Amino acid sequence: MSRSPPNAIQLRSVGSQGTMASLPQPSAVQNPSSHSWASVCGSPPWGLSCLLALQHILVLASLLCASHLLLLQCLPAGGLSSSPAQLLASSLFSCGVSTALQTWMGSRLPLIQAPSLEFLIPGLVLTSQKLPLTTRTPGNSSLVLRLCGGPGCHGLELWNTSLREVSGAVVVSGLLQVMLGLFGGPGHLFPHCGPLVLAPSLVVAGLSAHREVALFCSAHWGLASLLILLMVVCSQHLGARLLPPHPWRRASTSSTHTHIPVFRLLSVLIPVACVWIISALLGLSITPWELSAEAPWFWLPHPAEWDWPLLTPRALAAGISMALAASISSLGCYALCGQLLHLPSPPPHACSRGLSLEGLGSVLAGLLGSPMGTASSFPNVGTVSLLQAGSRRVAHLVGLLCVVLGLSPRLVQLITTIPLPVLGGVLGVTQAVVLSTGFSSFHLADIDSGRNVFIVGFSIFMALLLPRWFREAPVLLSTGWSPLDVLLRSLLTEPIFLAGLLGFLLENTIPGTQLERGLGQGLPSSFTAQEVRMPQKSREKPAQEYELPFSIQNLCPCIPHPLRCLCPLPEDSGNEEGVPSEPGETADLLPGFGEQCPGSSREELRSQ
Repeated sequence: MSRSPPNAIQLRSVGSQGTMASLPQPSAVQNPSSHSWASVCGSPPWGLSCLLALQHILVLASLLCASHLLLLQCLPAGGLSSSPAQLLASSLFSCGVSTALQTWMGSRLPLIQAPSLEFLIPGLVLTSQKLPLTTRTPGNSSLVLRLCGGPGCHGLELWNTSLREVSGAVVVSGLLQVMLGLFGGPGHLFPHCGPLVLAPSLVVAGLSAHREVALFCSAHWGLASLLILLMVVCSQHLGARLLPPHPWRRASTSSTHTHIPVFRLLSVLIPVACVWIISALLGLSITPWELSAEAPWFWLPHPAEWDWPLLTPRALAAGISMALAASISSLGCYALCGQLLHLPSPPPHACSRGLSLEGLGSVLAGLLGSPMGTASSFPNVGTVSLLQAGSRRVAHLVGLLCVVLGLSPRLVQLITTIPLPVLGGVLGVTQAVVLSTGFSSFHLADIDSGRNVFIVGFSIFMALLLPRWFREAPVLLSTGWSPLDVLLRSLLTEPIFLAGLLGFLLENTIPGTQLERGLGQGLPSSFTAQEVRMPQKSREKPAQEYELPFSIQNLCPCIPHPLRCLCPLPEDSGNEEGVPSEPGETADLLPGFGEQCPGSSREELRSQ
């Protein structure tokens, strides 16, 4: 086994007061790449934090382009009253505001808010009934959607009306999520969601984007394959290689510089930059011309920029579908992020706050005219797992960058110059990581149980089968009432909604023991079997990561009683001495490769 270089980064566990937790010393030094998702002393340096934030922006750009292109692709000139870049800018602006709020006073997890694909399916269903589209696939390029030009087709003036209707559905979904959070809906449901509900949802979330990934990569499979190859090599094959921060300087025995796993930390930025440059040199830059229209340098997003969102019964039905799918997706993101950080399951008050603030972000996006809401991004959580690094500081920087980009549609066009195969490759690798984390969650339950095997297999297979069947059915679902058709078609073609719903119903209706279901004995059911093995104090300190900042905790007694679900219970707040944690004490949750902790021993985190 190879030795780590002198002063290499060691992953440590940090208590709420920033002191080192007492962990058993392993018998041998482990490979640095095997230490995943543990906290260390210190925050990432500002330079490294900016690079990590930039990589999250690239992943967010993949989702942004995928969702908007599939909804707006190949519109003839003049089909929209606004520049497509302004639509992207308004969406980025709302994502930045929602990310900052989510990290500051929402779930408190370093989650990036992005235009989730759960908003895309109801949007497509809502517009398809008014706008018949024809499909053609020219050679090896991506799928092209064109407006129907035959007899009986609708005019272009309906595009703006349909987009306003989709924005109205986004506003409705946001309001529903706010209500669900304020009245403690997640707190009532989340304790009944064990590993057999989480694992199928994560697996389906990873598989559900394969069509979009193939759509983008098909523009040029060579560039996409090269990008995926470089990401795999940087994150896996070279992930354990540690380099000094200044490799050009001569090393000295008395040097205290920290060695950094550069290839793993930049396993998104390095491949994207390399393939982007190669495609430009070869003249293979594949950029959608639909998003390259003229746009202003500065633009202040504000409601009713083009017109107010259109609220109709159909928009209400699509909004209900968006709210349900996005809520299930976000709760899965909370659980996944907490699992990656080796934290207890998110408490009810954190889930309620997070869902409420995500709803506010969607309301803001809809009022700004965006056809996509905001939700916690699975690909960005997969990026955290891929890089094995992240923190609240990085999430705040992502929010700030999104707000700045949202103020300048011309800068947003820089994102659209990234070739589509590059965006598709980034989205494909991060979705694959989400898929793998879903499979890794199965070990928390008794997977040899026939009950559990049936729940997992049935939930995953049906969640993938039903959407495919409804897409290819020769006759569309029709009840005679258009809003009901929109609701049913939207819900029955949302894979993650179906996986979560089926897993939840089967898990809570088929008899099974707590141990068989992977739930803790003698603990609230939201605690998994993995948390049962943790000492009591080890559970209490990480649980403080979900608490509100100290300045906001003082406002909890003033909150009306029906909304107290947003605040921690009195017995849950503070540390074991009953003293609440000060703001900033636990600001960084994931590995922050900063300075060494003075006076701390090199105690490494044992893999679990």
